[in-house]
Amino acid sequence: MEFKINRNTFLDGIQKTLGIVEKKTTTPILNNVLLKTEHNKLKIIATDREISLISDYDADIAEKGEITLSAKKLYEMVREIQGDIIHFTKSANNIVKVTCQRAVYKIPGLSADDFPSVADSENVQFFNIPGSAIKDLINKTSFAMAFDESRKNLNGVLLETTSDGTTHIWRMVATDGHRLAVAKTNTAEPCPEMTKGIIIPRKGLMEIKKLTDVHENVSVGIHKNMFVVKTENTVLKVNLVDADYPDYKRVIPAEKGVSVTLDKELFLHALKRMNVVSSERYSGVIISFTSGKMTLNSTNLDVGEATEEIDIGYTGEDMDVGFNVNYVIDAVSVISMENIIMEVGAGLKPTLIKPAEGDNYLCIVMPLKI
Repeated sequence: MEFKINRNTFLDGIQKTLGIVEKKTTTPILNNVLLKTEHNKLKIIATDREISLISDYDADIAEKGEITLSAKKLYEMVREIQGDIIHFTKSANNIVKVTCQRAVYKIPGLSADDFPSVADSENVQFFNIPGSAIKDLINKTSFAMAFDESRKNLNGVLLETTSDGTTHIWRMVATDGHRLAVAKTNTAEPCPEMTKGIIIPRKGLMEIKKLTDVHENVSVGIHKNMFVVKTENTVLKVNLVDADYPDYKRVIPAEKGVSVTLDKELFLHALKRMNVVSSERYSGVIISFTSGKMTLNSTNLDVGEATEEIDIGYTGEDMDVGFNVNYVIDAVSVISMENIIMEVGAGLKPTLIKPAEGDNYLCIVMPLKI
């Protein structure tokens, strides 16, 4: 096995695998990437058996072959090498020599025969969606995913599509039981396989986010309980969570709460100042509404107290409501518009946060007892 490849291209290919390869595993070969040469292409493959990535790159192939190497060590070596072209050779005893200018590394590899099989994507029916739309859906929902390992259906996002023949809507939903985030986007193409909804796990979702480029379209499809994402030279396959997602629509308040329009940046920075006095033990903020004014207060016996007033156009009855300040910061941060609307529920009913215009995003936050 012998080939030459552009250093930056090779580095980019290895870097894409680092989030997938298993850090702690009883199967050492899952720490490795599979390098395979064919038809003037170098194929780089990584898998943890739940997520698989296959990338193709142009290379000058002198001799075909395949080998697996530690993804982390290979990345560190190539990152530190200086030069434009890397010369890669494998000897008969699976010792690999990586050469660039005067730098030479020799590293042991493992036979490709023991590497898990990764199926191709030839039978997948793909649908196009802008990379910017995928990233926007993920950014607006992923913060609300659960970390409870006993509830696998919440440790990811629900992705579903609806279509009325002319308008095709892709909707992403995440909840941890304390908050719910829903984002949607219109696309040119429908995806019938997702009308019932699929659950993409956390790790796979983060790899999809890293892979997608906001300036390019990506192709997506469903195949054998896998969500497949395809870019120009890379295919990512994510095993879906085989479970039912809760009926999130029941959580969205049927009755409209007390509506308050706020300047997004003003409110967000006030929340962040409240967060300074929060701790792991207590991260609550009490928001009080009086005529023409909103007051934020966070008191933590271990750290101190913070209070801030903001002028608002509110004329209703006096009202106090408590929240986890981080939940509100997360919900507000992802809104790109200047103004937001808080629909505050009475008592311990949930509060809805959304942009002042449009219906492409909303977040439900459960209040704290105060």
